[in-house]
Order: sequence, then C-alpha cells, then structure tokens
Amino acid sequence: MEILFNLEYKTASGEELVLNVLQENDGCRRCRMQTHDGEHWQVRLSEVPAAGACLDYYYSVWREQEECRHEWLTAPHRLELTATQATGYTVFDHWIDIPDDAPLYSSAFVDCVLPRKIEQSEPTAFSRTVRLKVRAPQLLPDERLAIVGAPEYLGAWDANRALPMTEHQPYEWVVALDADRLPGMFEFKFVKLVALEHSTSGANWEYWEQGGNRYVDLPELPQGGVAVYELPQARFDAHPWKGAGTVVPVFSLRSEGSFGVGDFGDLKLMIDWCDKTYQRVLQVLPINDTNQTGTWEDSYPYNAISVYALHPQYADLRQLPPLSDEQQRARFEALRQELNALPQIDYERMMAAKMEYLRLIYKQEVKKVVHTKGYRQFVEQNREWLEPYARFYSENGATDEPTFWYYVQYVLDQQMRAAHDHARAHRVILKGDIPIGVNRNGADVLAEPRYFNLDGQAGAPPDAFAEEGQNWGFPTYNWEAMLADGCQWWVRRFSKMAEYFDAYRIDHVLGFFRIWEIPMPEKSGLYGQFQPSLPLTEEELATRWQLPFRRELYLEDHRQKNTWHPRINAPKLEAFRQLPEDEQQRFWDMYNDYFYRRNNQFWYEEAMKKLPRLTQATRMLCCAEDLGMVPDCVSWVMDKLRILSLEIQSMPKEPGLRFGKLSHNPYRSVCTISTHDMETLRQWWDEDPERTQDYYKSRLRRNGNAPHPLPGWLAKDIVSRFLTSPSMLCLISLQDWLSISEKLRLPDASAERINIPVNPRHYWRYRMHLTLEQLLQADELNAEIQQLVSDSGRR
Repeated sequence: MEILFNLEYKTASGEELVLNVLQENDGCRRCRMQTHDGEHWQVRLSEVPAAGACLDYYYSVWREQEECRHEWLTAPHRLELTATQATGYTVFDHWIDIPDDAPLYSSAFVDCVLPRKIEQSEPTAFSRTVRLKVRAPQLLPDERLAIVGAPEYLGAWDANRALPMTEHQPYEWVVALDADRLPGMFEFKFVKLVALEHSTSGANWEYWEQGGNRYVDLPELPQGGVAVYELPQARFDAHPWKGAGTVVPVFSLRSEGSFGVGDFGDLKLMIDWCDKTYQRVLQVLPINDTNQTGTWEDSYPYNAISVYALHPQYADLRQLPPLSDEQQRARFEALRQELNALPQIDYERMMAAKMEYLRLIYKQEVKKVVHTKGYRQFVEQNREWLEPYARFYSENGATDEPTFWYYVQYVLDQQMRAAHDHARAHRVILKGDIPIGVNRNGADVLAEPRYFNLDGQAGAPPDAFAEEGQNWGFPTYNWEAMLADGCQWWVRRFSKMAEYFDAYRIDHVLGFFRIWEIPMPEKSGLYGQFQPSLPLTEEELATRWQLPFRRELYLEDHRQKNTWHPRINAPKLEAFRQLPEDEQQRFWDMYNDYFYRRNNQFWYEEAMKKLPRLTQATRMLCCAEDLGMVPDCVSWVMDKLRILSLEIQSMPKEPGLRFGKLSHNPYRSVCTISTHDMETLRQWWDEDPERTQDYYKSRLRRNGNAPHPLPGWLAKDIVSRFLTSPSMLCLISLQDWLSISEKLRLPDASAERINIPVNPRHYWRYRMHLTLEQLLQADELNAEIQQLVSDSGRR
C-alpha cells in the first residue's frame, strides 16, 4: 500500500519541500518531495504502518541541504489508517503556520482548563473512502462537530441528520464517508452541536458554520482507494477565553504544617484556594536549587545552580515517612513550630534543619527506595543532569554520597508532579518561571562550559529602578555553540519544565534578542553593551554622523576590536556637556538610532534563530516578560510566535503615556498590577500619589479626597479594572488580592515587598502572614474575589 501526499505551497528558486514523518524515538523520517512548477508538490510513501495505526508528520522547506523553515510543530498533521479495505491513500494537505489561536492548543488549555476528550476513529470498511479533516478551536469541551450537506447521505441540509465527527487530536475533527454514496462533487457545511442543558431527549442546539458552502470535487478513486482532505478551519464565532489568577512564590506560602517556608504540599492548598475563588492560573517564581554559599544569599531564586534540580527547601516533610527515632521527631517538630511562627523566612536555619532531616530520612529509607521501579526510572531518565549536580556538591565540600542527591531530587520530583496533577484535576494552570541566567559556578556550567561566555556578566541597562543598571553576575550564552546543535540545552531545559507546568514565563525575553553584557570584573551596569549587536566604526561616525571620535563617550566592543558602542550614560557625562551644541545634536541622533533602530532587523533575525525552536519544544503556554529598553523587533517576534506579552499599567509601552490604558491591552497578553520586583498596590499608592491619584481622580471625586492608606474599597475597584481588561490572563499578586480586605491584609504595607532589584544582595524572605487554611476559610474575602472574577467574564 502507498500513501501519496499532495501539498500546494509556492517556493522560491533553490528551495525544496520535505515531508517529515515523526517516529516514536523522537526522530523523524525525511522524504524529499517532487514538483513540476515549484507550487504543487508530491511524495509517495510506500513503507507505511499497518492498518489501524496513525502517522504524525509535518512539512519543511530546505535550501542547500539545510532546513530554513517548517510548519507549526505543536499540532502536526495526523493521518489515521482506519480504512480496513484500503489499497492506497491520497492525501491533500495545506501548509500550517502558527495560527492566531495557537495558545488554545497548549497543554494549559487542552489538558487543564478546557480539557479535550480525544477519541480514536472507528475502522471503516467502505470499498472507496473519503476522509475529511477540519480544525475547530472555537469549540468548547462539551460541544461537538458534525457535517451536513446537499446529498441525502449527508442529511439533505437537515441538521438533525448530520453525521457526527470524531475529535482525533485536539480541536481537529475527522469523518469517514462512503464515496459510493456521494456524487463526484458534493456541497456541505459543518455544524456545531451543543447538548441542551437538562435535556432528557438527547436534543441539541445547532450552530451552522458561517460563510458560503464548502465543496469537494472527488478524484477518480479505485477500489480500496482513500482520499483524505485537510480543509481550512471551521468558521464559527470565537468567544475568547479569559482567566484570572494569582502570582506568589512557593517559598512565600505558609500553612499550619509547613517548616518555616512554603513547600510543594502547600502548593496544593494554594491551588485549592485558586479553584475556590474561580481563578484558573497560579504563577510561581523559579523553583530550582540555588544553594551555593550556604548563606541567606542563596535565597535569590534567579541564580540556579541547576536548571533541572528542584530546590530542597520545597520538600514537604509531611509526605515522607516519619523518623523512626522518637526523640528526633520531637526535636524537629519543636523546630518546625518555631520556624513556622516567624514573620519571615530564616533561610539559613530553615535550610540547615531541612537538609539534616533529609539526610536522616535518606539513611533510614534509602535501602527500600533505591530498589523501587519509580526511583530506578527517575535516575535513568535524569542521569545526564543528576551526575553533574551531585558532582557540584562534592566539589563544593559536601560529603554526601551521590545517591543522597539523587534521592532528594526523586522526592522533590514526585511531590511536584503530584502538585501538577492536583492543579490539572482542579482546572488550575500552573505557570512556572524560566530565568534568563544561571549561576556561573553551578552544575550546568560545570557540565557544559562550551555553552557559556565566562568573561561576560549578564545584566540590564539603567532604568527607573536602577540608575546604574543591573549586574546579575550570570555568564552570558555562547549562542554560536548553542545554535550549532539546535539549541538542545534549551530544549532539554524547557522539556523538563513541561513535566511540572502547563504555562511558563520567559524571564527577560530580551535576552534572546540581545543581552546587556558587562565585562569581567566590572561591577557597574554602566560598563555594559548589547551583545550581539552591530557596533560602530570610527569611519562610520565620521562619514554618516559627521562626528569626531571622542574615546570617553564610547566603549570598545567586547568581541570585535576597534569597533565601538556609545556609552549608555554618555549624555550625562561631562565630556558630552562640553561638546558644541550642533555636535551634541548629531550625537543624540546617532545615540537614538543606535539604541532604538540600528539593530532592529539584526535582533529580529537573532531571536528567530532561537525562540521558534524553544516555544515549539513543548506544549506549554508561552508568556514573556518584555519590559525594559524594548526595541520594536520584540513585538514583531512575539506576535509572529503568538507569545503572550506582559502588560503593567505603571510601565506603559505606548509612547507619551504616564499611565497605560488597560483597554488598550492586547488579547494575547498577561495583565498585572505589580511584579515581584515592584512595589505592591498599596506601596505604589502611597509612594507615587501624584500619578496614581491623577489616574483615579474621577473615582476619588465621587468618594471624597484621596485617602491614605489605600482603602479596601478602592483597592477592590482597581483590581476590578484590571480584571475587565482585554488581556487573556489577569494575574494578581497575593498581596494585591489581600489589599481588598482591610481586616485580613498585613498592617504594614512595606513588609509585603518581595524584592528590591537595585539591591543585588536582597534577602528573599517574604511569607504570607495568614496560613493557607485561614485563607481558605476567609469567606468574606473569597466571596468578594468570586464576584469580581465572575463579573469580569473570566472563567
């Protein structure tokens, strides 16, 4: 039996199409296609699976033995070989680009908030078969698709006689038709069937597809022939899904039984609260291991020693077997109560206690655990990173045997997977955070140093939060080495994240376009420059900008000698102020062109080498933190790849605005009041009264003068405005949710701050002052949040 694939796709001279058949070992079988006109392509596949199997595949464009583009990989083509009498298949496909509604195909929707019930198509025994496939992402989980048409076989336009279709992969519906009962050309439409609520007769509401009728002109089919048509997307009105959620670090959670810090058991309780208050998203900060110095400085969650290993602080000791020594149990329980009563995290005491406990339980349980199937599978599947992770600790003075670190990670893995399963069961999207950098002395750099530039430090240019910029201390990436193997380091990292999360935030997505690189051993961000970028030459300064080269206003490129970048703070230097007025103006023109226009296309191309590979490496919903000194090309890439942007009203992206207009937020975005690097709503109100009160003056005018501190009724009004924005996701920090209740919120608003980015040695120790049990029982607050979410149309 053969399968003949047909694709209409116009290529340029020198390009050819390739059919890529996906295989179980994550590889693919490549088949070159043939064309006579550069637009109509075919390829025959003679080695095919047995009847009843299915093929997943995609098309790509190659030039000179190199792939230059490919279809959207999140939802590839699927062909089911269900015709039992088939002697051959003829498939008519179309090229699939990333659709506007791509987020709906993510695991956040398909496996969580709008779970799909996927069915395998039933075998058919027609002598000649027509199979129709169509995608209908507008359909909700309780809605079904059917086909109705002019032939009697298709119901003669009577929707009550429409033929039901099967959803054989998310949002893609298929139907097999007996070609002998169809005319050579037939006319039809799709209908959406919605079961009547409380119906006892099985009746449905029917919604007809918009637009004109569809037509299929059948080819001559031999006995046993199967024609498969992949049709353009179904035409139904879309009702954009919008969800509300909470942002809180796992370490900030507090339950009655936690050990002085939030853990993966507490995460389940937080999921319960989100579900109870109609929230569908819970976003956390990074959860990777950051222990290096053994001090409170390791509390910084964006300085991971391993992008795979989970932080031991998140181990829920309640889920482990009890210690057999009664005196030890009593000692740890007393210590747990003492640490858990503290208003903030005592990182050093907490970590010392948890690690001691884990070592004791390891010694007690290891002989039983290491022989279990689950443990052996975990070690085998994760050995590639477990070994350098354990070696990192041994080279930093730890005397534990490697198996101890394997055991700790196995425990954490099982607990985090359980929290993820709990979230899916409650239809709550767990959203993780992927930091842009890694610890320069950590296990990842130790294992694969070729991927990093250790002579550079990643940071950020000066902004309103840090006048001298930021120096994060992370090594920068050697993108040439990473691209040489298809960014496998990043693909592995994202794939690991997908085991625990259904959505993620790319921290500082600008780092995939360019990074602010500060040379070692400089400390100040003022010595940074964008890498990669297109530096200036003295000749260009003289000819294009008519500027004499003044060394004190430029920094030499870190990688290319005798090329230059204008200093980020050049306009503030005395050397600039001493320039003649006309030269100052020419310098300003060059400066603005350099930072905002010169590199746009170059950075676009750099990002498009990397981000498409990563965003399609998993099925997670992709969001990004696109704040700071943002060039125009960032929005080009994010729109093309359907990445959700981050919208913060106090940091508007529209030029000339002091305060963003919530109604202007794009649908594909995450809307929030504040982040972990910013003041909370209450602090923001108190510390910037001129701007906040000016924005809300109409509301205040109806309710008297601006009160201080921020009253609960006004906090509720502000939260409501954010919830009614057009953004797909509105995620509110836990502190900002609590600001609604003057009874429950922390009396001292300044104690709510998680991080102060201008302080590189900030102690990350914020904990919620209520327990999660108390929060779940806070009926008045929970009812208010339920009402806010319901009234906003988020579900």
